Amino acid sequence: MSRGVARGRGGGRVPPGAGSAAEARNVCRLLSRRAHGFYARDAGVAHRASMGLLRRIMCQESTKFKNVWTTHSASPIAYERGRIYFDNYQCCISSIAQEPRILYQKPKSPKSEKIEDALLLECPLGETLPSLSDYKSSLVVLTAQNWLLRLSADSGEILEKVYLAGSCCKFRYLSWDTPQEVMIIKSAQNKLPAAARQAGIQQSVLFYLAVFQVLPLSFVGMLEINKKIFGNSLTDVAVSNGVLIVMYSMGLVRLYNFQAISEKFMEEPFDLGYEFNWNGQVGIVGEYPFGLPCNIKITDTPPLLFEVSSLENAFQIGGYPWHYIITPNKKKHKGVFHICSLKDKALAKNGIQDMKCCSLEPDWIYFHPDMSGRIIHVGPNLIKVLKIKEDENNITQMEIAEDFMIVANRENSVDSSVTVTASGRVVKKRFNLLDDDPEQETFKIVDYEDELDLLSIVAVTQIGADGRAHLDFHCNERGILLKSIPLLESWDVTYSHEVYFDRDIVLHIEQKPNRRFSCYVYQMVCNTAKEEECSSHVKTERVSCKKGGKFFEYYLR
Repeated sequence: MSRGVARGRGGGRVPPGAGSAAEARNVCRLLSRRAHGFYARDAGVAHRASMGLLRRIMCQESTKFKNVWTTHSASPIAYERGRIYFDNYQCCISSIAQEPRILYQKPKSPKSEKIEDALLLECPLGETLPSLSDYKSSLVVLTAQNWLLRLSADSGEILEKVYLAGSCCKFRYLSWDTPQEVMIIKSAQNKLPAAARQAGIQQSVLFYLAVFQVLPLSFVGMLEINKKIFGNSLTDVAVSNGVLIVMYSMGLVRLYNFQAISEKFMEEPFDLGYEFNWNGQVGIVGEYPFGLPCNIKITDTPPLLFEVSSLENAFQIGGYPWHYIITPNKKKHKGVFHICSLKDKALAKNGIQDMKCCSLEPDWIYFHPDMSGRIIHVGPNLIKVLKIKEDENNITQMEIAEDFMIVANRENSVDSSVTVTASGRVVKKRFNLLDDDPEQETFKIVDYEDELDLLSIVAVTQIGADGRAHLDFHCNERGILLKSIPLLESWDVTYSHEVYFDRDIVLHIEQKPNRRFSCYVYQMVCNTAKEEECSSHVKTERVSCKKGGKFFEYYLR
């Protein structure tokens, strides 16, 4: 990418794009160009230039990715922004350093303090925060005993702790309403004791939701999701981007304005750490044993924003202008996706997407996470990136058009149902090969690296018991293959796999039977031929994170 330099009237150097600020008279265009770092005085320019340089270095032919670390564990392994967590977040390893190093390791905790879920918090830009610790990355975790803890991401030190509730409910899930701004804590499905169910008592409150703003951590409110309000067939609930999403057993999905609900049904606001008197109980907000008051009481059904029926409640919103993706609510339509306008539910032209693939695992579809409004449709041997545009013949209708396609590297063999042997005998096959036949290259994972603007795709081929995988980097704009990285470890398609591509690191987490977990870390290196020769003679060293390898062991090369 060339970066020319213009000259101003006085002969001084003018950064590229600086003159465009005056030319961009449209406010929306000006803001869009600022967000993309077109002006040199913006804070994002240096970062974008660095990421562009890293992308060019990474895509060079001489650049390799080497397996620098392998580890095995009897407990799940998690990864967040250069940090690998073991033993239920008790041990943290930095994957950014040239050699993996332990950031912290806590003593083993009892089962009652088990961490159920976690979210990484990062400091918002341009805001003044009350504490110095707020400017550093931290990990918010939810424990089995309904404690919400904010831990230092580098040391594991407890920075804040909030008690959520007593035995009335069991909080289990953390999610973002607005990323890095508003956090939702959701309970497990509320169930009555067996004796109460036998007595014919019905459970009306199905879930509890607690809402927090983060950095600084502040309590917004807690509410209950009641069948008496939302209906007896209610099965699940979620909150995203200010919308309360309610799902029903018959495939129905309903949307409500969550902010309007919070404002209308808020009985009394409360701040963490303050004394309160609630229903005759006096206590401190967020402290044991009182926890948080349920101060948002929905007394009648809120105004409905939107509803749609979809198979297995699968429903997504995105694109520009706004569209949604569903599967018609019949089993025979599984694998068929309808793309419709959110405004009037009108099906877009070419809005029915069906790969007609014959495979054990279904294809999947979702709105592109790069906020371009495009759609990614992934099948066993084909990836389609689709865009929403105006129909040339009817500007009031939107059309789904193909932006680009990525095809698996397969042999061009004709799959005939009839073959002739050398002796002339005609043999008819009883079945055809599946599209995700393991002996053919098959797409398993598709992800997007936002800082480098790359699509990362894991493709797998399994011959016998030995499966081989490679990670391909494609240009996000045009789909051109830029680099392919072989993963050295064997890949069994029957196991569960996660692959993370984070700047100059590739991390593969594998779950084997009997809860055995493995982690493989690759780092980017720019080796000369001499360095390659030397690296082949490096011995493998076994290192344990705790004496006796109780937690896990890894191998340094």
